[in-house]
Parts: sequence; structure tokens; C-alpha cells
Amino acid sequence: MEGESGIKCCRNIEMENCHFIGKYPLWHVDKSIVSNCHFEVSARSAIWYSDMMTMRNSVIDAPKFFREMKDLSLEQVLINDADETFWNIDGLRLKDVTMHQGTYPFMNSRNIYVDGLKCDSLYVFQYCKEVEIHHAEIVTKDSFWECENVTIYDSVIDGEYLAWHSKNVRLVNCHIGGEQPLCYAEGLILENCTFDEKCDRAFEDSDVQADIRGEITEIKNPRSGRIIADEIGKITYDEFAKEPHNCEILLRKS
Repeated sequence: MEGESGIKCCRNIEMENCHFIGKYPLWHVDKSIVSNCHFEVSARSAIWYSDMMTMRNSVIDAPKFFREMKDLSLEQVLINDADETFWNIDGLRLKDVTMHQGTYPFMNSRNIYVDGLKCDSLYVFQYCKEVEIHHAEIVTKDSFWECENVTIYDSVIDGEYLAWHSKNVRLVNCHIGGEQPLCYAEGLILENCTFDEKCDRAFEDSDVQADIRGEITEIKNPRSGRIIADEIGKITYDEFAKEPHNCEILLRKS
């Protein structure tokens, strides 16, 4: 499909084996199903203001996809330029989705459920609320900033400055990489998590309950809570530690 704004203000459409070339092809298109379709680089900003959409087995090469939508579901979708994609989505479900490149995907979205995500985009999941993630591999930086009510299971998150200024983030059976993770956080919980050796200055100014398996390189100025680990390379408490600076830090007994 060539041309700009090819399909607008429609309902109950099923699209299969379609090839989209022009800009803005699907705006204000509700209750639609998109299967085995390809969106070229030129089909930018393709799907906005379209509620109750399901997309399966498709390839997206264009940026700025999926904005201002409700009840969006993707399964087996490859997004090769995830720049500014999934903005202001309420009710997002992802199953076995791969995302490459771009910045700020998922900005200001809420009520998100993910099972299977591979992503190397930058600044993912900022300002998101009510998020549940399973089986993700995320290589990024500044992810999950200023988020609320996020739970991540059985995942790898590699990138500096993870979840700064967040509230109620819970990590279960996760591996964490990158510098200065999990700082300035409230209600932070880690269960059975491991850390890469690059993870220095972790938990600064955070309220945290953490069960860490293996070694963590450095814990710096946690505000409150309890941290237990098998090994701790360094504990830093300096004059910049914020009140009540009474976090209990323990080595697990063998």
C-alpha cells in the first residue's frame, strides 16, 4: 500500500500479508487484526489512536509506531527501529517480541504485560506504571526510570542507571549489569538476583530489601532496608548518605 494515510477511521478490519510503504497508514482504526504484514522504513508513524488491535508475525522497519492507544497486543513481531514506539499505551501485551535501535520506547505507557522480549533500544520503559515482565533480555541504559509498580521475573537487564527514581520495583530471579543500578528508589525489592561485576555504587539513596546471590561489587549509601549477599566487594557509607542511613547489610552465612 503506497500513499499517505491509506486507511483511516475504520473498524473491524483484518489485514493479512500486506505490504505498507506510505506514512500514517492506520490511524483511528479500532478492533483490527494485522497478520504477516511488513511495514517499510517509509511507513513511519503508522499506527496511532487505534484501540483494540492485535498484531502477529509481522515486521516493522519504521520508527514512531503505536501511540495513544488502548488494548494493543503483539505476538512474534520484529521491530527493527523502535525509536519513540509504544508511547502512551494503556493495556499493552507483548509475546516473543524483538526490538532494535531507537530511543524511549514505552514512554508513559501503563498496564503492560510482557512474556518474551529481546531489546537493545535505549531508555526503555520510562515513566511507566503497572508493568509485569517475564523472560526478557534488555541491553540498554536509563531503563525503568521514574516507574511505578513494576515486577520483572527471570530476566537479564544490562545497562547503567537502572530504575533510578522508581517506586515499587520488584526483581525476581534476574541478572543485573551496568554501573550504578537501582539508585534513588522507593520500595525496591530484589529476590534471588545476581549482579555483574560492573555494578558499582548500587542502591544509593534507595529504600531496599535485597536477596543477592553471588557477589556484588559495591553497595553505596542505601537509605534504609536490608541487603544480604554471598559476597560484597565494598560497602561505602560517606557524609553524603541520606537519613535514616540505617540499612542493614549482611553476608549470607554458609
